[in-house]
Amino acid sequence: MATLAAAQRSPAWRTPLLVGLVGAVGAIYVSLVGIVPVFDKRPLVAGVVSFGQVSALLVLVAAALLAARRAATPAETVGFGALAGFVAGAGLSALVLVGQLVDLRQITINAGPELYRLLTAGLGSTGLWFPAALGLGVGVAGGLLALAPSTLRRAVGYGLLGVLVIGLFAGLLRAPMVAGGLGPLARLLFAADGVTPLGAFVSFLLVAGYVVVTRRAGLRERYAAMAPARRRALLGPAAVVGLAVVLLLPHILGPFVAHVVAFVALYVLLGFGLNITLGLAGLLDLGFVAFFGVGAYTVALLTSLGPLGIADWPFWAAVPVAVVLAMAFGGFLGLPVLGIRGDYLAIATLGFGEIIRILAGSDLLKAWLGGPQGITNIPKPIEVPPDHFLAGPNQIYYIALVFAAFVAFVAYRLRESRIGRAWMAIREDEDVAEALGINLVQTKLLAYMLGAAFAGLGGAVFAGLVGSIFASSLTVFVSINVAALIIVGGMGSNPGVVLGAIFLIGVPELFREFSEYRFLFYGIALIAVMRFRPEGLLPSKITRRELHTVEELAEEVAEPAIEADLAGEPVGARSSEASSP
Repeated sequence: MATLAAAQRSPAWRTPLLVGLVGAVGAIYVSLVGIVPVFDKRPLVAGVVSFGQVSALLVLVAAALLAARRAATPAETVGFGALAGFVAGAGLSALVLVGQLVDLRQITINAGPELYRLLTAGLGSTGLWFPAALGLGVGVAGGLLALAPSTLRRAVGYGLLGVLVIGLFAGLLRAPMVAGGLGPLARLLFAADGVTPLGAFVSFLLVAGYVVVTRRAGLRERYAAMAPARRRALLGPAAVVGLAVVLLLPHILGPFVAHVVAFVALYVLLGFGLNITLGLAGLLDLGFVAFFGVGAYTVALLTSLGPLGIADWPFWAAVPVAVVLAMAFGGFLGLPVLGIRGDYLAIATLGFGEIIRILAGSDLLKAWLGGPQGITNIPKPIEVPPDHFLAGPNQIYYIALVFAAFVAFVAYRLRESRIGRAWMAIREDEDVAEALGINLVQTKLLAYMLGAAFAGLGGAVFAGLVGSIFASSLTVFVSINVAALIIVGGMGSNPGVVLGAIFLIGVPELFREFSEYRFLFYGIALIAVMRFRPEGLLPSKITRRELHTVEELAEEVAEPAIEADLAGEPVGARSSEASSP
């Protein structure tokens, strides 16, 4: 409490100064790790600004807005934002100055003339002032925006975000428009990469206008006030439209998007499986990739046309066998680790996953599994001519979506069933669950086996999608990715699994050109979610209620203590006064 009181008495300018210094460090880091020069190759608004320049600008904007939010008066709001933005921009100016005096390429290869040209907008040595001036302008704009009505703030924020997203997907949007006879409109709105200035203006107006209309019309409030029957009546047509878009998506946006969506659906299958084990039962399984490998290798052995194929079965006959074998392996793993909890369980399952990977690539099983060379020549599930609408990745797209929908239905029914409530009871407290009559061995074993079955189904789809399977595909990163998408989407939430897969798997797959920075943004996204949405992007009602109830109780306990400390009174004095008549 003494620290809080001291902060209240400290000079007001220290807050924006410290925020600006942090922003300067962030902007320098973004520049020196190569994000600014590498992303500069991808225009956002053609001839105006690139994604590299936007990446540095976003750091300045964030510093200005964070500082402006800590102001108490309108004048301080603008002043705080201006000071923080200026200090953050001055950090980039200092970087350019030091870079011209000292060769920083001995420390980092990205510190070169190209970076300094980008930071000074091509003005060279005479443009040292530009980053600081830009930061000052951004800070003033951020402060003024913070003073604007909430509707205007949301409209501007979402409008700029809309321009950023449409610029990212400009190539995907432009191709079907040109193919569909809308070439002149496509060239007017989209450049070869990014959007045109007119396209950026139109995108901003459309998104900002949508935000203003929905806010003023109170659509969210009106929807929340509707009766459940009326909501279902509205959701029906929306579901039909969404289904039509999903079915036509590969034919509109091309085979690459179909491949990416099929990959997302694959991780949705894995996510639903681990969501039973981890999200519902609370059993952390870092060897989940082992069951994925069992399903993939089973389908490969039973369907491959190569020398390692053993049965020449069709894909549809091999899938049930893969699911059953993966479930059996889940029971095999579950039995010896049922009595382990916490970190020990994670280590044990991690070891099991590594054992499967090493065995699959070893010379011991090379005669059956191919060793490092794997199993190839896995046929597609449906043999069609090259010009058929199911040719290429399209058939895996539809098959993966059907399997994902089926697994989602099963997962939803399991969650709402008696066994689902038993899993959640074990997750909260095993001892209490056992005291209530839940058979821990049977219930936990069933969770492992069902989760393994879903993972085996995902492996079967993967084998059909890629047409081959190698031991190098069974890395621990598969398990980590699945666990991460569950955490980001929301533990125990079935819709959260889908959203997490789209956010962490689909979006990075669309931007493979920036793959060297993929895990950097991956980590930033995870940190941001844990900081601002610890319950996940789309959590279950139970998780949201539990976390927010704890936060509200903590605020109720802390508020009287803070007020008493600021007033210089003992905490108990105020509570006793409130309780006296």
